[in-house]
Amino acid sequence: MDSSSNLDPLPEDISDEEPIEAPASVFAARPVRPPSTGSSEKYSPVEWTSYFDKEDDISIPGSEDVFHVYMAGIEGPVVFCLHGGGYSGLSFSIVASKIKEKARVVAMDLRGHGKSVSENELDLSLETMSNDVLAVIKELYGDSPPAIVLVGHSMGGSVAVQVAANKVLPSLAGLVVVDVVEGTAIASLIHMQKILSNRMQHFPSIQKAIEYSVRGGSLRNIDSARVSIPTTLKYDDSKQCFVYRTHLVETEQYWKGWYEGLSEKFLSSPVPKLLLLAGTDRLDRTLTIGQMQGKFQMIVVKHTGHAIQEDVPDEFANLVLNFISRNRIGAHGVEIPGMWKPSQPKT
Repeated sequence: MDSSSNLDPLPEDISDEEPIEAPASVFAARPVRPPSTGSSEKYSPVEWTSYFDKEDDISIPGSEDVFHVYMAGIEGPVVFCLHGGGYSGLSFSIVASKIKEKARVVAMDLRGHGKSVSENELDLSLETMSNDVLAVIKELYGDSPPAIVLVGHSMGGSVAVQVAANKVLPSLAGLVVVDVVEGTAIASLIHMQKILSNRMQHFPSIQKAIEYSVRGGSLRNIDSARVSIPTTLKYDDSKQCFVYRTHLVETEQYWKGWYEGLSEKFLSSPVPKLLLLAGTDRLDRTLTIGQMQGKFQMIVVKHTGHAIQEDVPDEFANLVLNFISRNRIGAHGVEIPGMWKPSQPKT
């Protein structure tokens, strides 16, 4: 039996009927919600060209070592930036875009990091890395380097201090150490292997690695993470995913050497010094006495994680520029007010 025979026929023409209006709703005037940004777009990589002016590979004579550097700015002293363990020179990307208006910036990929290539990628001893820095400066500027302000974050801070303490760089004009204190750093080493092993090791895409770094809390600035994270990774064909470029776990034998004697070497550096901390790290006795004697300037930067230069790049850049200005560091060293300068030709 056809059940359709029990249904009333539909009207053939309803075009003349009045449209049926839906009852008024309190949500009728609610604006259309804009489409949300997908995570793949929000965490997509950004090229270094947005912040630096150029990049270069510096070959070291007598070796197979080639160190990658990023550069910005055309005048003023050189702010030579050294990143922390597992980071890269692009950790200073946004900072470089701010500083380059008043000074030059060089950010180097240290041995075993970023795009640098060396004969022994795992030799992260303080002596080797400090010699690498001096060799790169030598190749860049020859025997007449401009005034240089070394800026080092974490492990890179130890390298910067070692270079300064060696007193073999005559044009060194300033030293900025970022979030590393000897006592605290050495005490944390017993936890380092666990920290490294507990972090995510494999990423299906660069976007996921960037997202992990931000949502996991290691970096707090998405814009910086989008440019700095990609060069800390490499693609592993055997695992069909991205992994960390630097094998930090395999360099444990050098960790203690990065920080032993750091306070004494920092204070012995014969240039103006600035210590930037992300928290109220307890200064050891040596640094406490040095600060009381006015041997260095210390600033605690609030609302930031360990990578101060990435989390608050605007504030970081201002602190570095203020340090340069306060100590009257020019392109050729300390500028003494009233000192005679060659007259400019009249036009």
